[in-house]
Amino acid sequence: MKKILTAAVAVATIAGSITVSAPAAKAHDGLGVGIAAGLLGGAIIGGAIASSRPAYAAPAYVEGAPPPGGCFWRRERYWDGYGYVVRPVRVCY
Repeated sequence: MKKILTAAVAVATIAGSITVSAPAAKAHDGLGVGIAAGLLGGAIIGGAIASSRPAYAAPAYVEGAPPPGGCFWRRERYWDGYGYVVRPVRVCY
């Protein structure tokens, strides 16, 4: 969020400096300045978005710890000659 805010402030600063420092423009001069400002602002905002990292990771299944000294069921994957098969297996310690 800091990067996006920084990019927005930079774009506003550049846009403000262009409008203040530009002399009275004729109708045909405004188009080039608008395109240049749009490209510059898009590059700054695009760079800020591209450099940001994702906020959340994909959900993942996490199996809890087995009970101490007892038996529990666990899913195991094995090759049966045609493909992988998942089956429940009882494991005791």
